[in-house]
Amino acid sequence: MIVVSNTSPVCYLLLISQIDVLPTLFNRIILPQAVREELLSEGAPTVLQTWIAQPPAWLEIKYVVTKFDVELDRLHLGEREAIVLAERLGQI
Repeated sequence: MIVVSNTSPVCYLLLISQIDVLPTLFNRIILPQAVREELLSEGAPTVLQTWIAQPPAWLEIKYVVTKFDVELDRLHLGEREAIVLAERLGQI
C-alpha cells in the first residue's frame, strides 16, 4: 500500500520516536516537496529538521505542481500538495 502524507503525521511520529512504524505499515511512503520544506523550516523542531535533512531510504519525496482550486487553496501548501499527489497516484 502507498501512503502520501502531509506534515502532521510525520511530525508527531518523529516527536514520539515512532517514525519507523511507517515502513512497517506501508510499502511506499511519499511526501510532497512542500512537506519536506515545512519540516526543514526555521521554526520546526530540530528533530524534524535533522531527520528530513537526511531522509531514510524508504522515504520518497515528490515535486508537485498544483493549479488554483478554490477548495484546496484554503489549506496549507503541504496539505494541498499531499491531496493532489494522492489523487494523481490513485490513492483517493
